[in-house]
Amino acid sequence: MTSRFHRILNRMALFTALLAVGVILCWGPFMKIATSNIWLNGVIIGATLFGVGLCFVHMFRLLPEYRWAREYYRGNKNAELPPRLLRPVAMILRNGGRVPVATMGTMLDMILMRMEDSRESVRYITNTLVFLGLLGTFWGLIMTVGGFAELIGGLNFEDEAVLNAMQAGLAQPLAGMSTAFTSSLMGLAGSLTVGFLALQLQMAQNTIFNELEDYLASRARVPAADDLN
Repeated sequence: MTSRFHRILNRMALFTALLAVGVILCWGPFMKIATSNIWLNGVIIGATLFGVGLCFVHMFRLLPEYRWAREYYRGNKNAELPPRLLRPVAMILRNGGRVPVATMGTMLDMILMRMEDSRESVRYITNTLVFLGLLGTFWGLIMTVGGFAELIGGLNFEDEAVLNAMQAGLAQPLAGMSTAFTSSLMGLAGSLTVGFLALQLQMAQNTIFNELEDYLASRARVPAADDLN
């Protein structure tokens, strides 16, 4: 089971390394995109890096859970209790004996709820990145429309230098379009990056859950008719 954890972790590390190499190789275009609106795109980049780090933190927190499950399934009933996710189940299983079916369902629901709660922060960051991308899009469109309105309103078409004035006044609308497109690109790229790592985290948690479900099913005790009465 630990090998599955390592495969998922290696996949996450490889994906992150390839992403970093791609940014380094395309550093010039990347900096042009990032500096088109340094404040908003800086927030998006910071949120993406925070989300990537958070996914790895959650993955490393799963390692003690894997170690306890591996030791317990091998017959080491005195293995050190896991720190968080599987701790209630480990404390119940230490009593020995078979697990009633009703208790098994409650235990699995408890573990599933804890796993979902641990992914809420990563899911929130992914949604935040999408929101920041949309915010930059509307912000850029407002700048573009306002810039064009100001440009058209300030032009004197009877002046021979109207083309020069129009050319000089296009800077603000074009800056707004740059903000709209670059923030959308950065937000979508960040959400896809964090979303992929969150998917790997969910796969690792599902591995723990499925192994635990199989183990508890093999130890489940179906109540007899006398017990029901």
